[in-house]
Amino acid sequence: MTLQFVNETDLSLPFDCEEIANRVINASLDSEGFPFEAEVGLTLVDNESIHELNKEFRGIDRPTDVLSFPLIEYSKPGDFSEIENNEDNFSPETGEAMLGDIVISIPKVREQAKEYGHSLLREFSFLVAHSMLHLMGYDHMEDDERKVMENKQTLILDNLGISRTKEENYEEE
Repeated sequence: MTLQFVNETDLSLPFDCEEIANRVINASLDSEGFPFEAEVGLTLVDNESIHELNKEFRGIDRPTDVLSFPLIEYSKPGDFSEIENNEDNFSPETGEAMLGDIVISIPKVREQAKEYGHSLLREFSFLVAHSMLHLMGYDHMEDDERKVMENKQTLILDNLGISRTKEENYEEE
């Protein structure tokens, strides 16, 4: 798996974001049984940058926590059987399936961790897992889709030992 990692801000979190993202991305791919080597882009930004992207690509005039830009279309979520039918789904340089890009707002990670009363690590990991599911065709527009995504996100994070427990508190490090 290749992770194209970029931090476009002066902001940071109290852990190695690239290393955690690698772990969560690999766990997401494993959890879904993704059958190919994959390439994913992850960019960390500030609220101003994600606000501009959210407005441009979704028509929503406010910052958000995470944006996902899938490059592969699926006939149904998590169905990877048709990926090989389109050579454009694969990088000519590496042969890896190009899943797409994730953009995460570092200020939103901090804000939401505090709001939800859990760690910065848990919030960041959750956003990566959530986006990975989007890059594999899942969505949450309908209630049944939302429940499927929630269950899959919980499974991915639990498998990594990054669960949301009552004992876990917000970390301002």
